[in-house]
Amino acid sequence: MATATLRVALADPSPVVRRRAVVLAVARPTISLIPLLGDADDTVVEAAAYACGERRPAEPGVVANLAAVATDHADGLCREAAVAALGALGDASGLSAILAATRDRATVRRRAVLALAPFTGPEVDAALARAMGDRDWQVRQAAEDIGAATGTPDKDP
Repeated sequence: MATATLRVALADPSPVVRRRAVVLAVARPTISLIPLLGDADDTVVEAAAYACGERRPAEPGVVANLAAVATDHADGLCREAAVAALGALGDASGLSAILAATRDRATVRRRAVLALAPFTGPEVDAALARAMGDRDWQVRQAAEDIGAATGTPDKDP
């Protein structure tokens, strides 16, 4: 698809078209996906967050926008996708949003724990230790897996 056509598709009235255009735009770093992180349709926001996490190098300014979605978006799936993208990017300026997400609902907490993998430090260790005692078994398992991979001690040595 030509870049001009893709730009038109990203502004299409149909969320189905915008969502597909976001996926195609991953490989087009000259096309900004940041505006789609504020789309009116949650499925477009989710796709845009995913796509932003797949881009290398990351689009300038995207970490702050993903952090805003991760902490403020009303839809849990959008928050989850934004947290996953922040973890994939591994930019230290997104760490506070990931840490905040470790206190969200279970699916977001689980994704946030996984997103901590590229990070180190006492706040990361504390979040992993807290997650090892989470009420959700999948959050606990993710924390144990990440802790084992990063050398973070178990909650109960």
